[in-house]
Amino acid sequence: MTKEEPVKGKSVGAVLNALSILRYVSHRGTPAGVNQIARGTGVSVSSCFNILGTLLHERLVTFDESTKAYSPGLGLLELAVPLLSANPADLTTPEIEQLSRKHNCLICLWNFTADERIVLSNRASASRTVRVDMNLGARLPAYAGAVGRCYAALKGTSDANLRTAFEKLHWQKAPDFQDYLSDVRAARENGFAFDIGNLFTGLEIAASIVRDGSGHPRYGLSGISIAGQMSPDQIRDMAVDLRETANDIGRALFGLERAG
Repeated sequence: MTKEEPVKGKSVGAVLNALSILRYVSHRGTPAGVNQIARGTGVSVSSCFNILGTLLHERLVTFDESTKAYSPGLGLLELAVPLLSANPADLTTPEIEQLSRKHNCLICLWNFTADERIVLSNRASASRTVRVDMNLGARLPAYAGAVGRCYAALKGTSDANLRTAFEKLHWQKAPDFQDYLSDVRAARENGFAFDIGNLFTGLEIAASIVRDGSGHPRYGLSGISIAGQMSPDQIRDMAVDLRETANDIGRALFGLERAG
């Protein structure tokens, strides 16, 4: 194994429990006692108490003697300092590169703009001899393609307003509006969508959406391949991975959605 290769091995339970506790305390928004943290994480009370003691010593959490409750500590900020000045799109590079390697296709991260466009802000290209590529900064309408179907699903746009937006779109092979509407409804249920040769002839696209803590769309995440390079099952598997990665990015950049 070279120094550049990642270390692979089984997960360490105590570390996973500590991370689970840190995520719970950080995302909760209000202080919590050890019993509440234990219930919320599934870690036993005794293990939770011991882990919290270590985290407190390392200043990753704080403890209020009067309320017996724990909150996030300044030590977390110290760990995050190298990332605070980074471009959020750049922080996604390891995730999109991993997706590109796994599915051997182009993976794109799209930024939503205020005028309902998407701008390509990051990408990772596959190692195929014949492959798709797109230039950073490329712009498309927010409702177009597979990302657009996901966007429409998340925005909850009415059918009438969606038809108005749809009629303004330019496709190389336009879908029927009712088919597009059916795709939007499926995206609302599944968390991903497809564009098979509509936006660009000869390209097959799957996509999902990165949401912020309030559930609003922040980035589109798409996988693009030349028609026939992937089977329908492979495209669906990629769509599921895009959805899971989009959720992971959303949690990392914007925090968990709050219940209610």
